[in-house]
Amino acid sequence: MFFLVLKAYAELIRFGRYVARHDFATLREQVRSSSTGIATRPSFSCDEVCHGMDIACTWYWRQVLCLQRSAATTCLLRRYGSKAEMVIASQRMPFQAHAWVEVEGKVVNDKPHVQDHYAVLDRC
Repeated sequence: MFFLVLKAYAELIRFGRYVARHDFATLREQVRSSSTGIATRPSFSCDEVCHGMDIACTWYWRQVLCLQRSAATTCLLRRYGSKAEMVIASQRMPFQAHAWVEVEGKVVNDKPHVQDHYAVLDRC
């Protein structure tokens, strides 16, 4: 698990740079270009990856935004063989944007009902 938390932390750092620079196009392209690989050893389940990301977020020195966390989680899940998708969505009133991760249509890093409150803008 320690290895997984380190990987998650590294992904948070990588995507944190894009968020800090407001370089959302590059962040999106990095997520879109990450491919689902054949699960390598050690292989981690979706729940284990999400739990590792939760731990990494608690140790991260800044507040982790949903976009940063979702991008990092998506790439990490794909690295371990999951067909993860990052979803970017918004709601009208009050205007609010949000991002989360889905695997086969199921929300894995947020509350399950988040899909009911937001209109999807992009999936990558």
